[in-house]
Amino acid sequence: MPEIVMPRLSDTMEDGVVSAWLKQVGDQITRGEIVAEIETDKALMELEAYDDGVLEKILAEPGVRVAIGEPIAIVGDGTTSTADSGAAAAVTPSVAVPSAVNSPARDSAPQRSSHSEPVSVSPRVVVKSSPLARKIARELQVDMDSVVGTGPGGRVTKRDVEAAHSVAAPADISTPSPEASAVAVQSVPASGEFEEVALTNIQRVSATRLTESKQQAPHFYLTSAIDVTELFAFRARINATLDAAGESKVSVNDLLVKAVATALRKDPSVNVSFAGDKLLRHQGIHIGVAVATPVGLLVPVIRDADRKSVSEIATESRDKATRARDRKLRAEDMSGGTFTISNLGMFGIEQFTAVINSPESAILAVGAAADELRLDNGEVVARKILRVTMSADHRAIDGAVAAQFLATLTEFVENPLRIVT
Repeated sequence: MPEIVMPRLSDTMEDGVVSAWLKQVGDQITRGEIVAEIETDKALMELEAYDDGVLEKILAEPGVRVAIGEPIAIVGDGTTSTADSGAAAAVTPSVAVPSAVNSPARDSAPQRSSHSEPVSVSPRVVVKSSPLARKIARELQVDMDSVVGTGPGGRVTKRDVEAAHSVAAPADISTPSPEASAVAVQSVPASGEFEEVALTNIQRVSATRLTESKQQAPHFYLTSAIDVTELFAFRARINATLDAAGESKVSVNDLLVKAVATALRKDPSVNVSFAGDKLLRHQGIHIGVAVATPVGLLVPVIRDADRKSVSEIATESRDKATRARDRKLRAEDMSGGTFTISNLGMFGIEQFTAVINSPESAILAVGAAADELRLDNGEVVARKILRVTMSADHRAIDGAVAAQFLATLTEFVENPLRIVT
């Protein structure tokens, strides 16, 4: 019978969580019909049926995390009863018994030799696992029989093997001092003093990705203070024109997206990814815009931002930000970014550093613009100053290259007409 497997719904997805089944066992389904909602590392996405038929077995209940390629349901012709389906789903995936001991007679009765002496039989239970999990287990020398599977029907996944290895590996064989032990005990909150909040799949994967980025990419940081007085005045003129025409206004962030894209077009040495013994210099300029949502941080991508007008960027940014918060983004909406902007200025944050969104090599952290005093031809004047901090991967971008890019960006922002010409 055809299986419905956990599909790869994003370029960084390793597993997914069945959020909800929209069809139940016994329901007729047709190819292309939405049968379930899957929570990936980036969004809540719809899963289409691959075949016509009847949903006969659900192997992954809502909330279960399943590795890519693992079965989550079975589609048949409707001849399997609902009761049988439930039993099969609950039992069959858990263990597999070798054919030599798999007949009912041999399973239920003791075996006898040619001399009619009773012989006890203890059939070896084979743990269901993915090929990748078995490969990782061999590499880490983990006994598969000792691993508790969290996949459908108890199937052992790659993450289960890695978790078992981390638990088995001693962190430190030295005996802690009494003082260290006391500190360790004090660091754990007493019962009732905290509330456990489960991570969403997006938060869990984001934590993993950001940790990997910080560990693998040697970050360095450069900060520029940019005079955005003219940019704000320029935005006011644009919005007055758009308002008169009944069109949506643009934000400061929309202008910054356009400015960054224009700077990358002039100086493409930052629009790269590190790939071992080579750099990948991207032809397209695709700007990720970090969006905070109730389930975690998402980064929809404005593709070919250098070729789009500020109004087009504004319209697309609003649409994708709304769909990000409603968890309606598609995989292609969040794939292929080459540079990311993270803006916390709306919260009054003046300056911060951000973690690079791998496999990109740079991210720009944007703070709030504030009035500051500056000297202009010997006179003290008030100007609006915006601080931006660029985090760069030193494997792909040298300090001088990053500094030159920030200088180019500053030139465009302080002369906003150059952004749109």
